[in-house]
Amino acid sequence: MEQNQQNQINPQVRKPQPIDFGAIGQAISKNRKLYYIVLAIAFVVAMVITKSIPTYYKCEVMLAPEASSGGNNMGQLASLASSLGVSLGGGGSASGDAITPSLYPDLMKSTDFKTSLFPIKVHGKMDKTSMTYYDYLKNEWKTPWWEDFFGLMAPEKMQDTLVNNFELTGEQARIAGMIMKNVVCKIDKKTNLISISVTTQDPYIAALLADSVQARLQGFLTDYRTKKSRHDLEYAEMLLRQAKKDYEHARQKYVEFVDANQELVLESIRQKQTDLENDLQLQYNNYNTLSAQVLAYKAKVQEATPAFTTLQRATVPLGPAGPKRPQILLVSLLLAALFTTIWVLYKEHQFKTLLGLS
Repeated sequence: MEQNQQNQINPQVRKPQPIDFGAIGQAISKNRKLYYIVLAIAFVVAMVITKSIPTYYKCEVMLAPEASSGGNNMGQLASLASSLGVSLGGGGSASGDAITPSLYPDLMKSTDFKTSLFPIKVHGKMDKTSMTYYDYLKNEWKTPWWEDFFGLMAPEKMQDTLVNNFELTGEQARIAGMIMKNVVCKIDKKTNLISISVTTQDPYIAALLADSVQARLQGFLTDYRTKKSRHDLEYAEMLLRQAKKDYEHARQKYVEFVDANQELVLESIRQKQTDLENDLQLQYNNYNTLSAQVLAYKAKVQEATPAFTTLQRATVPLGPAGPKRPQILLVSLLLAALFTTIWVLYKEHQFKTLLGLS
């Protein structure tokens, strides 16, 4: 009774019908010649596309950055400096490093880092001459025909100029964009492992670049993290050189005065000798303190220098990384069959019926 009442209240409501696979099969069989034509065209088009995409190779290196010991190491360094009579400031506070491993990918995307890769020398395994990475991407990099056809990769008709990171030329910006796509840095957030992958169209160049990029990244980070310490060291060394000159000058004056007044016993002579001796001692103490400070700052530079453990070195890839031609071909055929089936069902005016929607 309740079911009948519901049917009377909602006469438009119908139970969904099961999909009629038999009817779908009949529609496909009826238009099988269309499938032959479409799949043949899709096969040819897919083959043209896959053959047009240049073969590329990928080399990957993996690094493990040193674990930051923060305040403990800085406390030890401050204790060492204190024993030498030097205060480095900050005591046992943390180093406050602004670049952590999680920021390395963003650092490698920066314009400064990308343009620093321009002058890297690369060459093929059998090549006797080398070229810069910039010239390799500009002159030797192969692109699919459709990119050349639409002018997406057409080089500019202009002479190269010096790189100005504040204002790159159009060609330099294009090359920098290619580097951003081909040189990728990833960080495993759980383990902090650094993975650097380099993609080129030559396996030997891929290995050379991966090794060079690894060295550039380490150098970039070393320069950043030791900049303050190196500046302090340079300033302390300048003061030390001046202190050494002052000490040698005071010593020379004292020796000359003593040699010239050995037999005189006047009180004024004694007082002058005492003043010169005190000045000599003061200059010596200053020189000795600055010498200890220079040693402490050298230790601080060493402490700030990051260390990396190479887990996977750059090696020449044994085979290409792409393009995945069988996968591209298979996906193209599947998509062609799918859209052909949708068209066939729509053409037969049975799309909703066949799918049980009406």
